[in-house]
Amino acid sequence: MTPTNEKFPGQKIFTPTPLKKRSPVPADIEIAQEATLKPITQVAEELGLLPSEIELYGDTKAKVRLEVLQRLQYVPDGKYIDVTAITPTPLGEGKTTTTVGLSQALGAHLGKRVMTCIRQPSQGPTFGIKGGAAGGGYSQVVPMEEFNLHLTGDIHAITAANNLMAAAIDARMFHESEATDEQLFNRLLPADKSGKRHFTRGMVARLEKLGISVADPDELTPEQRRKLCRLDINPDSITWRRVIDTSDRFLRGITIGEGPEEKGFTRHTGFDISVASEIMAILALTTSLRDMRERFGRIVIGISKDGSAVTAEDLGVAGAMTVLMRDAIKPTLMQTVEGTPVFVHAGPFANIAHGNSSILADKIALKLADYIVTESGFGADMGMEKFMNIKCRYSGLVPSVVVLVATVRALKMHGGGPKVVAGKPLDAAYTSENLELLEKGIPNLLHHIKIARKFGIPVVVAINRFLTDTPAELELIRKAAVETGGAEDAVVCEHWEKGGEGALDLAQAVIKAAEKPSTFEFLYPLNLSIKEKIEIIAREIYGAEGVDYLPEAEERIAEYTRLGFDQLPICMAKTHLSLSHDASLKGVPKGVRIPIRDVRASVGAGFLYPLLGTMSTMPGLPTRPMFMDIDIEPETGRIIGLS
Repeated sequence: MTPTNEKFPGQKIFTPTPLKKRSPVPADIEIAQEATLKPITQVAEELGLLPSEIELYGDTKAKVRLEVLQRLQYVPDGKYIDVTAITPTPLGEGKTTTTVGLSQALGAHLGKRVMTCIRQPSQGPTFGIKGGAAGGGYSQVVPMEEFNLHLTGDIHAITAANNLMAAAIDARMFHESEATDEQLFNRLLPADKSGKRHFTRGMVARLEKLGISVADPDELTPEQRRKLCRLDINPDSITWRRVIDTSDRFLRGITIGEGPEEKGFTRHTGFDISVASEIMAILALTTSLRDMRERFGRIVIGISKDGSAVTAEDLGVAGAMTVLMRDAIKPTLMQTVEGTPVFVHAGPFANIAHGNSSILADKIALKLADYIVTESGFGADMGMEKFMNIKCRYSGLVPSVVVLVATVRALKMHGGGPKVVAGKPLDAAYTSENLELLEKGIPNLLHHIKIARKFGIPVVVAINRFLTDTPAELELIRKAAVETGGAEDAVVCEHWEKGGEGALDLAQAVIKAAEKPSTFEFLYPLNLSIKEKIEIIAREIYGAEGVDYLPEAEERIAEYTRLGFDQLPICMAKTHLSLSHDASLKGVPKGVRIPIRDVRASVGAGFLYPLLGTMSTMPGLPTRPMFMDIDIEPETGRIIGLS
């Protein structure tokens, strides 16, 4: 008799995939290419998905249709686990690797129904500054090449939707500048073959916004026609920029409209990286196709000359953007090297968006499994704070456990360890026992535990062990985390080297912590002013002494308050490399004042994002980009050098 699972009677139980371990541990891509993969149809079947609920993209990945939520609406949710980390360093903490290793331990070794939910990497960093984000060693998502490259085209769809809007903005301003009111009306509402004009959905919404109640376009007065058709966008107010999924610093500032056909209609603008687009944030925070369509309509691209917010709905482009994103809204199903199921959805860039996997992926996973392991971008002060205050606010979900990843060498850097230079051997301070240096860096760990506990969620520290770490160093971290920091447990992990087997103790600690009651609460209520919410985050999360606002930020805050956007949550855009706005300040900086140079609105996504310090929305390529190591074997098509 074929064994079945309890949650979905009649479906097959999960069958783990044995690892083909080698010592020393080979390169990530070698492990991925040597992995045995189950057909994605088998992964789906073991999860309890019906054949009609998946859309195949070859043999190794599939989109999952949102209709599954309707079928499983009465199934109880599983335990919700968020993996975050201390303040990142160039040495790497292994947060995604820990996320995957923990899942493998729960599913492949303890026999739990588990689902991993992680973000899709951007090709900008993959080819530029950091490689991909599939995990590493014997704890990674496969096929790694597909994960780190185009996957199912979601980021391309985001790029297309974003740039369609950008083109619509400039085209509309151009046409309004050279047409009379009557010409504009006739162009926007041409008569059909029977001589009838018809309002588009966007026009109906704009008429409602203007307080005009007219069913027949021909009944509009000249003044009403002008109000409907002329958006009168103030060019200086436009915040919507073009995007590209490439790290290209020379696109940060550009001038458009230099062609002779544009008749001198030039404007200074620039590009952001695609994953910083509000479209990405909406994909991550939406709860349905209908909700995504409505959020797109609410996107504010600028202000009219009379001081009104101009939206994507006003432009008439929100519906077309939703069409471009119709398939991207569905999470992509993949697997780990040990055959546990993975949802890959939404993208990175925690400093601008909220840096988390999508609400939809998490919601589906919570119905399909008993333990859901997701991750939030960068440290607890970055992605996790936004996970709690933004993502959980819109999803209505409450996390069960926070797993906080730390390493000996990263804490040594926070303790004042020597600078790490790419391509040069690590200083002996990082590869030999140095308890004094480590102790100086411990406050960074304790601060991040404190942040997580502010939300009332149990914390388990995962100490990601490297070969050069000594027992005394590992014990120093464990003791500090539990006895001083108040963590439920602190566990040494070896999942990079051993896969799920190396995270068994972590998995047991997480299971135990997940049974404890949580007292989840948000950091701030939404009815506070914009400044009050900013200052609570700066003080409570970063430990800052205060906040300073540049004149441009003051103007934006006043404007967004006037427009009624002050009730939105706050998504602070700052460096991930420090608890402060200054990447050079390691450990736990004291006496720091946070400068706010600008505040931007992602009304469709549902948050405001202040820009701290010199935060950029477009990375640049380093002297030696990652692409130098990436190549292909022409005879076989085998990719080499990807990580």
